[in-house]
Amino acid sequence: MSDRLQFPDGAFDRIDGEEDEFFYEPPRLVLHIDEGAVAALTAYYREALPPDGVVLDLMSSWVSHLPPEIAYAEVIGHGMNATELAANPRLGRWFVRNLNQTPDLPLGDACVDAVTICVSIQYLQQPVAVMREIERVLRPGGLVAISFSNRCFWTKAVAIWRSLDDAGHARLVSLYLAEAGFDAVETRQLAEWIEDERDPLYVVTGRKP
Repeated sequence: MSDRLQFPDGAFDRIDGEEDEFFYEPPRLVLHIDEGAVAALTAYYREALPPDGVVLDLMSSWVSHLPPEIAYAEVIGHGMNATELAANPRLGRWFVRNLNQTPDLPLGDACVDAVTICVSIQYLQQPVAVMREIERVLRPGGLVAISFSNRCFWTKAVAIWRSLDDAGHARLVSLYLAEAGFDAVETRQLAEWIEDERDPLYVVTGRKP
């Protein structure tokens, strides 16, 4: 983590300190946001992701929420559970890696057009290192889109995430992207929160210069 961000000691600690491989070993073939939030995210992807581009779905699962009618040049998946990734019909290829242990990506420089992270940013213990890797693998002008709700696996979310509200989460993710060298960093609310009925959903985006 860069010293410029001045995070306090313990900011990226977790309640459950056991290695992630154990926590993510059982496949979880469920949705982590509600249907309204899923629809809002898919609509956003429809307008934001280049239809002829290569998309890296980082921290993915058995579903990527991509528009079903768009055939991207390639969709590359990453996650922590091979069964989930193998069940995802949108992935042309995929790899398993614990980014908290090894934040580098096994991809070449400037080889993808867009990167998505859906409701998982809260689990990264080296977020700026991962954002720098995303910046490296993106082509110039490429998009990173990081979406999040107020749901999470509480014991695996880092301490600083657990201490913030939605607006604070957006500012935190924006800091990660700015520190990693992204331009045009902005936040959009995609779905509103209605108690016991709907999840909120936000997306923070940036562009590689």
